[in-house]
Amino acid sequence: MLLQVLRVIIPLNKSNSMGRKVVLATCCLNQWAMDFRGNMDRILDSIQQAKSNGAAYRSGPELEVSGYSCGDHYYESDTLLHSWEVVAELLQHPFCTDIIIDVGLPVMHKNVTYNCRVAFLNRKILLIRPKLMLCDDGNYRESRWFAPWQKVRQVEDHYLPRMISKITGQVTVPFGDAVIATRDTCIGYEICEELWNPESSHIPMSLDGVEIIVNGSGSYTEIRKGFVTQDLIKSATAKNGGCYLFANQRGCDGDRVYFSGDTMIGVNGSIVARVTPYSLGEVEVITATVDLESIRSYRNNIRSRCFRASQSNAYPRIQVNYSLSVDQDYFLPSCIPIEYKIPSPEEEILYGPACWLWDYLRRSGQGGFLLPLSGGVDSSSTATIVFSMCHLIVKAVAKGDEKVLDDVRRVVAQSDYVPRDPRELCGKLFHTVYMATENSSAETKSRAKLLAQQIGSYHIPVVIDSMVSAALGIFSAATGHIPKFKIRGGTIRENVALQNVQARLRMILAYLFAQLMLWVRGRQGGLLVLGSANVDEALRGYMTKYDCSSADINPIGGFAKNDLKKFLLLAKERLKLPVLGEILNAHPTAELEPLQEGKLVQTDEVDMGMTYDELSTYGKLRKIECCGPYSMFGKLVHLWSDWCSPKDVAEKVKFFFRMYSVNRHKMTVLTPAYHAEAYSPDDHRFDHRQFLYNYRWVWQFDAIDRAVERLEYGKTQNDTVERSSSTRSNKDGSHSSHSRPSSRTSNNSLSGSTGNEAPRRGVEVSAGPSSMSKDSPAPHRVDSLLVCYDIEDGNEVSITSMQHTVYGEKDMTQSSEEERKRRGSASIYIPAQKSLRCGDASSISMHEHTTTIHL
Repeated sequence: MLLQVLRVIIPLNKSNSMGRKVVLATCCLNQWAMDFRGNMDRILDSIQQAKSNGAAYRSGPELEVSGYSCGDHYYESDTLLHSWEVVAELLQHPFCTDIIIDVGLPVMHKNVTYNCRVAFLNRKILLIRPKLMLCDDGNYRESRWFAPWQKVRQVEDHYLPRMISKITGQVTVPFGDAVIATRDTCIGYEICEELWNPESSHIPMSLDGVEIIVNGSGSYTEIRKGFVTQDLIKSATAKNGGCYLFANQRGCDGDRVYFSGDTMIGVNGSIVARVTPYSLGEVEVITATVDLESIRSYRNNIRSRCFRASQSNAYPRIQVNYSLSVDQDYFLPSCIPIEYKIPSPEEEILYGPACWLWDYLRRSGQGGFLLPLSGGVDSSSTATIVFSMCHLIVKAVAKGDEKVLDDVRRVVAQSDYVPRDPRELCGKLFHTVYMATENSSAETKSRAKLLAQQIGSYHIPVVIDSMVSAALGIFSAATGHIPKFKIRGGTIRENVALQNVQARLRMILAYLFAQLMLWVRGRQGGLLVLGSANVDEALRGYMTKYDCSSADINPIGGFAKNDLKKFLLLAKERLKLPVLGEILNAHPTAELEPLQEGKLVQTDEVDMGMTYDELSTYGKLRKIECCGPYSMFGKLVHLWSDWCSPKDVAEKVKFFFRMYSVNRHKMTVLTPAYHAEAYSPDDHRFDHRQFLYNYRWVWQFDAIDRAVERLEYGKTQNDTVERSSSTRSNKDGSHSSHSRPSSRTSNNSLSGSTGNEAPRRGVEVSAGPSSMSKDSPAPHRVDSLLVCYDIEDGNEVSITSMQHTVYGEKDMTQSSEEERKRRGSASIYIPAQKSLRCGDASSISMHEHTTTIHL
């Protein structure tokens, strides 16, 4: 391979002597997509801080000039133009002298846009390095806007915009996969995803003598993944030696994700510097004094690495007549490894969404938040996160963060205000409303009031029965029909409609209060409405479309119910909120159905037909492990084998996928939520699946049914062998006469299980003769669809498919009347609170636990 060597002549401001130690800086910036002025100011601030700390090199986050989350703005030539205009300002700024700087921006080369790092020194561009490996996982869609640079170890001439050429005196600069060689070391680049890729660029670069790897990243947070980046950097430098500068963005830059800001520096397998986690600061710079000789010694002692390095392919080197090190560096203390505690999931919920909320609020131009506070786990979690935000603000102001103080004063419209107490600040920023109906309990009202008092929110209890009555009065006057709750003799359809009207009116009232509460309090502006639907209920569709789950933003929309409960336990102690203990001990309920003797009769898990633990498992298998119905059944039949029979597992899986597909349309209007879970069902960008399904899943469910039959047939055969063996043994007097009980369940059983097994929501349809002669041919099963519909919310929803029995070659659906009598009837367990309409049935007999369909 022809080695490309490019030379950039830079006037020397430093000694030519060979130094040992270099001071390197990387930073964490809270950038905002398309905010070019603000982004440039934060970049300049970081450069100034790096220089004041003695750094000779400064790096920053991915696409820091434009902001990462520009989306389809990357298609616009304006975005490319303004990015270069920022670079032009940086090149001419006095802060940007005598220090190598690299910044991230989109660059078009030969009519193709690339995600690039642009490195420059003293008004000269050294290299434009495009990203080699793009990320399209999760919320990322980089290949929509950018192309990867696929010419490994190759560079081309890039013609600079004229405004840049006027400043630098350069017409073309190197563009491509190259490294920068100074007089004392060698610097190479990765961009975000390249660190995560199994063919990471840092490996061949390090083998070719690159000692400092620089990575500008835009990595968002997900719960339980705080350790990943740190482990990757430690691994990269442990097996190959070297220094790794990792810069990441922080905060909400205009989208659902929260950039974790886990900026750090690694050397020879250890982390030597790291930024403060969950900080509200817009700019944070870290530096490390790295002894280059320690890198060289470390590498030289790994003999297998040396053998591989001696055979490595060379990278094109940009030769720069400049030294990062200085004379008399003996007095510089070298960096030492630090210990860092990875935040727990509960801490991630306590602080991450709080930082995201603050960014959203201060950049939205609004004057605070409004939350419909029900006194349950979900809305209390949202309220607690807002209170955590207030704690972080007070802490930042106490530490002297002038930018946070300026933002607070602007939001509360009080120029001399200084927040000193989180409760007092919460009273200015946060408004809560308890919206009661006749179905609300005194317990939830009390808990909502207590929580509002303990966090200091501006709290208002209201009764909305008159709104509900007015809406129903209009309907009744127009139709002549008065809907009733099920407990008062109404149908399922009426019952659901009466619940939904309460929920939707709460959303309308929430927005009315949000628009006018600051007017009531004599202040300008409006409030952002907060939602409180968790990720599990979104996946199940256990929410009313356009109810209080519809809001401006939702800080808990990415978290599972069980994680929220653990978070409230932590917050109870850390934020000193004792009422959270009462809230955790209460049964989750929507409180949309009438009370019985003042007591709740409605609970969430009964309504959903599944537990939150089950929902979390379904969500992870569906999204993270990419399971369809059949694959999910195949995993759960073993995972749940200790407490659930194959038939039970099949019904649970079918029921989940029916409910998921029937309610998937709700995800299209899901409130923008803080992204946290890898199994989020957010339809916007993360979970790209249709929202109109054939909810019968006929082919998939038939495959499950056949698998159940095979499993149960094998179980029956094993039991038969065991019983036969036991009988023979008993004749010899060697074993007890008690045979092992069969694991098969009765179709007429409500639970379909024994002992501590979870109750079933339904069982397979079975069909067979009421009596058979000994000469009857052996029956076998064929699949068909029994046309049953669940009438809920005005929609016809299939309940089940069935299998009917065939004797010999005859299908009993075409049999004579005599044969039909022999066939008997089919029994099916219908989940609670279902209203049925069935075809192809002469009559339907309904009993306590079983609906029998006479064919």
